[in-house]
Amino acid sequence: MRAALTAPVTLLALSTTALLPACTTQSQSKEPGAHAPSPSNVKHLTIDIVRTLPHDPTALTQGLEMAHGTLYESTGLTGHSAISAGPPGTTPTHRVKIPAPLYAEGLTITGPTLWQLTWQNHIAIQRDATTLTELRRIPYDTEGWGICHQPRHNRLVTSDGTSTLTFRNPSTLKKTGSITVTLNGHPLPRLNELECVNDLVYANIWPTHRIVRINPKTGQVTADITIPPLLNPTEQHHADVLNGIAAIPGTNQFLLTGKWWPKTFQVRLKPQTAQPGRHTKRQTP
Repeated sequence: MRAALTAPVTLLALSTTALLPACTTQSQSKEPGAHAPSPSNVKHLTIDIVRTLPHDPTALTQGLEMAHGTLYESTGLTGHSAISAGPPGTTPTHRVKIPAPLYAEGLTITGPTLWQLTWQNHIAIQRDATTLTELRRIPYDTEGWGICHQPRHNRLVTSDGTSTLTFRNPSTLKKTGSITVTLNGHPLPRLNELECVNDLVYANIWPTHRIVRINPKTGQVTADITIPPLLNPTEQHHADVLNGIAAIPGTNQFLLTGKWWPKTFQVRLKPQTAQPGRHTKRQTP
């Protein structure tokens, strides 16, 4: 999404234990009969750090996803955009530069291929998921921010910086429905980088160090996740906001990173205490 604020990005591993029932595509902002949850029904979570990995401090992270042991990352800025793939915390085994005027945004894996969005270029790029070779470009009808894949529902979920999640056909990117995301009954704007975990969607709220967990069937936020400071003052001075959520398949953890962050964090979720982050363990590579 949009231009950066100040600096690097960091990866985190988040717990995916509390999952909700299967969702269905909605073409309206709230399904009939749905009721906004009371504040007590929204869980307040934070993280425990499992380990810390190095991250490219020159990468303006816009999209992050893990599949088959490979971490895929889409990085932005016109003239500096790229897509890379490789084991987490190592030099990517594949990297493709994306020429101006394209400004790369979110990405998601769809089997043997992947989709990469652009911010305001109104173009989506389909690539081979192994080589990152560009296969085709198609028109995209809005700003590209976040994107993730729900194979069980045969759909993509996308964001555009508003409070709306849009559902799309994974082959054509045509719209199949949408839902307004609400927190305690109020629309929650600036949904950014997305991660689909079974029937749930996790979203960064730009430009904050905050993640929410969303039931895409109702649009309701079911968990509000506070991310404590992860970088020291010197690192943060050269970095920008958190912007990268990648669930680690087969675990209850996530990788988290941010724009121009020198580190990636593998984390699990836990209930938030009165002083969030106080007992969060910090490790170095």
